[in-house]
Amino acid sequence: MYRRVLVKLSGEALAGTKGFGIEPSVVDRLTDEVKQVHETGVSLGLVIGGGNIVRGSLASRKGMDRVQADYMGMLATIINALAIQDLLERKEVATRVMTAIRMEQLAEPYIRRKALRHMEKGRVVIFAGGTGNPYFSTDTAAALRAIEMDSEVIIKATKVKGVYTADPHQDSTASFIPNITFEEVVKMGLQVMDTAAVSLCKENSLPIIVLNIEDKGSVSSAIKGDQVGTLVS
Repeated sequence: MYRRVLVKLSGEALAGTKGFGIEPSVVDRLTDEVKQVHETGVSLGLVIGGGNIVRGSLASRKGMDRVQADYMGMLATIINALAIQDLLERKEVATRVMTAIRMEQLAEPYIRRKALRHMEKGRVVIFAGGTGNPYFSTDTAAALRAIEMDSEVIIKATKVKGVYTADPHQDSTASFIPNITFEEVVKMGLQVMDTAAVSLCKENSLPIIVLNIEDKGSVSSAIKGDQVGTLVS
C-alpha cells in the first residue's frame, strides 16, 4: 500500500527495560523488523530519538541551558543512529546515516537530493541530529524529513498498541482509538506527536500510523494496508 515510508523510533525503545542506554538484544530485534520491511522493497527512512541518553527538554527543566541541552539531545540521536546502522549492516542491509549537524568522520551531512538518491538505490537512510536546531523535537524532525523525502506515511513505533484517550500505563480506563483526525488529536491534547509535527503532517496531508513496535511484524503489516494500531489522518 505504501511505497515510501518514514519510521520514527523513540530513543527509549532502544533502552529496553533498563530505561537508559542501549540494550543490544532490543536493537537486534528492532533491526530485524527494519530488515523485514526493507526486504519488501519499500523505500525506507528512519528517525530515532535520543531520550534513552539525553532528553533536552527534560535537562533544561532541571536547570541546564535549553539550547545546550537540545544540542546534547541531537548528539544522542546520532549515537543511536550509529548503533542501528551497525546492526543493520551486519544483517546485510545497506544503510546511510545522514546528520543535520556536520560530522563527516561519522556520517554524511544531510542533503535532500543525496538522501533521495540513497533511497532510490534501496538504502535505508537514518536521519540523525534532529533538525539541527534547538527547540525542535525529533517528532518534528521526522515530519520534516518525511515531507522532504515524499514519504506516503509516517509510522510512529511506540510501546503501546496505538492512540488512547489517556496514557494506558497510568489510566486503566483509557480507551483505544483506531482512527482519529489531526484536528481531534490537537483538540483532545493527545500526545501522538508534538503540535508542530502534527501541524506539518496536517498541512501536507501526511498520515501517521501509531503502533507497537514490540508486536512482531506490525510495521510490515501496516505498510501492506492492514489495520494495525491507530491511523491519524
